[in-house]
Amino acid sequence: MSFPLGPPGPRTAAGALPRPVRVTGPEGPWHRVRDAVAHSGSVVVHGQLDDWLPADLDSPRLRPLLGHDYARFEKMAHHAVRARFVASRLLLKHVACAIVEAAPETVELAYKPGGRPYARGLDQIDISLSHTDTLLLVGLTRRGWIGVDAELTDRPMLGLGTENQVCTPHEHRLLAEVPEERRNSALVRLWTLKEAYSKAIGQGMRFRFTEFGFGPQDRPVQVLRPDGSPGTGDEWTFHTFRVDGKYTVSAALFDAGFGDTSDTAAATMLDLGLIDALVDGEFADSAGGVR
Repeated sequence: MSFPLGPPGPRTAAGALPRPVRVTGPEGPWHRVRDAVAHSGSVVVHGQLDDWLPADLDSPRLRPLLGHDYARFEKMAHHAVRARFVASRLLLKHVACAIVEAAPETVELAYKPGGRPYARGLDQIDISLSHTDTLLLVGLTRRGWIGVDAELTDRPMLGLGTENQVCTPHEHRLLAEVPEERRNSALVRLWTLKEAYSKAIGQGMRFRFTEFGFGPQDRPVQVLRPDGSPGTGDEWTFHTFRVDGKYTVSAALFDAGFGDTSDTAAATMLDLGLIDALVDGEFADSAGGVR
């Protein structure tokens, strides 16, 4: 399988992705989220399940907040699944709405064929969602594509056959050079990077992890082919963080090369002049005007 490559030529460099922002509930702090996007064009936001879990999962107030997702939510029987679904969607909607300056109940989430979420009608932003344990994670960019993923840093992976499902031959060689006490966390880092990249390109788990790789943490990170040769250029950037002391969080960012959209407010994304012209045209038609 070939790697999705961006258009050739240099990119306008965005600011370095700021550290993930902790948001403790619908009250924010949203100014930190907006500041991060104003600075770099992108943001990663994290929250805890309990911070975003409504007190009453049967409250009628959830229906307008979840929109079309409410029907899916109603069919869920397991309490833990219902709780994580609601909390993650509420965080995702509030992050998007903090940037587009809209009320959460006015933004509808939809899903692409691979399950990737997007905000319907808000093409000026791209979003990604992940959760593990009690952590909820959202990525948002106004520069192109974004994918995010999170795992417990101490999640056991090494020696369980996971490396054979995750690593390219080049990564196997690099992993063998990592001190044994750090090898499992290095494998977790590779897993989150691959998940984030796969989400950003809309492939999810359908893109075999042994078909692309990454280099050591102490070098500029880029996608590598199985033999270790470069697979992408500087249109892609990758970032890994430690969050809440126990989670490894990675983000993959693709710069589409069209620059930044400084005004992402939903109200300003409509061409009011065009709307007026269309409305006037409809009135002219109904009055017998020429199409």
